[in-house]
Amino acid sequence: MPISVSNVEFFLRDLHLRTPFRYGIVTMTRVPHLIVRLSLEIDGRPQFGFSADQLPPKWFTKDPATSFHDDLTGMLEVIRHAADVARALPPQQTVFGLWRELNTAQRAWAKARGFPPLLAGFGVSLMERAVIDAFCRATGRCFAAAVRENTLGVELGAIYPELASAAPADLLPPQPERSVIVRHTVGLADPLADADIDEAHRVSDGLPQSFEEFIRVHGLTHFKIKLGGGIEESRARMHRIVELIRDNATSCAFSLDGNENYHSVAPFRELWEAFRADSIIGEFLGRLLWVEQPFHRDIALSEKTAGELRAWKERPPFIIDESDSGPGVLAEALAAGYAGTSHKNCKGVFQGLANACLIAHRNRVNPSAPRLLLSSEDLTNLGPVSLPQDMAVAATLGITNMERNGHHYFAGLSEFPEEIQREALLKHEDLYARHPEGFPMVRIQEGRIQIGSVVAAPFGVGFEPDLGRLTPLGEWGYGSY
Repeated sequence: MPISVSNVEFFLRDLHLRTPFRYGIVTMTRVPHLIVRLSLEIDGRPQFGFSADQLPPKWFTKDPATSFHDDLTGMLEVIRHAADVARALPPQQTVFGLWRELNTAQRAWAKARGFPPLLAGFGVSLMERAVIDAFCRATGRCFAAAVRENTLGVELGAIYPELASAAPADLLPPQPERSVIVRHTVGLADPLADADIDEAHRVSDGLPQSFEEFIRVHGLTHFKIKLGGGIEESRARMHRIVELIRDNATSCAFSLDGNENYHSVAPFRELWEAFRADSIIGEFLGRLLWVEQPFHRDIALSEKTAGELRAWKERPPFIIDESDSGPGVLAEALAAGYAGTSHKNCKGVFQGLANACLIAHRNRVNPSAPRLLLSSEDLTNLGPVSLPQDMAVAATLGITNMERNGHHYFAGLSEFPEEIQREALLKHEDLYARHPEGFPMVRIQEGRIQIGSVVAAPFGVGFEPDLGRLTPLGEWGYGSY
């Protein structure tokens, strides 16, 4: 079944956050949202496919010396190049084959140009997702079925040789998740209690604003706590978070996110030991799921860090996130002492699929060893495309709790055209609820999101979004970014 990319178009929408989101070295208040429309030729028949993502500051590079304008210029150059490569490739026999050719060419170009691997992969992932979407629409199969029947042509051994004899269906759950637990992000700038919000900073959109209010309104039980600051500051903040969870949540599990703030193992270990020694936080740590990427990508997988991690026998379970910068990296991280990785579509669908299969394989082969972990983390994902596609993949991989924060920092789909809002509500009434002002909001009840419509759609999205009122990339300007 020859497949080839005939055209790629880009559309943008400038979005404003309802509350600031501070993570790592940046506080995000506005961001461009990119939607890709790709035309795929399948046996000579054209089919549109879509993908989308935010273009966020300082996640793909974490370089404090560059401006957001510089970062956007780099992101768009990488994305355009991936589109050019995809269009130039000769017809391939499988979606996976097309992705492999594109990924190889893109990463060689990016290395020569000095772009980091994580950013190079972002451009690939946008093309990859749009191709998968088009293929699923054309063949009438949902993503979960395409993975299990392997109509995508996935060759696991091409990424991890130890999986050469396995197909995805051998290692993944037999059915995708249709209801998932929300793991709520506690950002570094988020007001924790209702009383922390003064009138000058109160958001009057009828949606929760404080961490305390989110727990009450959505019935939350799972949390992702961002780390930052010194030991005493971090300990005081953790005390308040623990108290609010105890007062408002019926049960609890949580992860910690270091956002690459630590440039060696020692300062994080000092923080961890301070947490363990604290009577309030120490008990709370019994509910920890994992610690996500505390170490900066420059040292996270170094020999020195690996040696220190392996020597730390009572270390918490660490997973990589930003360091998961290309296919095959997870095996290196596991050898270095990490317990797993995160899945985000922006890092790659096939990369995440192979990682899930590697983890399942090793857990099966070594049942007495500590369980290896695969999480689902967020990049402030929003509909109409990015959020459901990301959830469709995570559900297929069998992930039961997902960090979700797009609904937290944005007022639903309120800044998208009415045509898109209407279709999202019509085709995904389990995922979205109508806000009193009319726009779609993610529907969270008792800490869960229902995603049956997402799983049943070709690739998460049950309609072709009307992009007529979005700005084509050629007409978009950087403005005040």
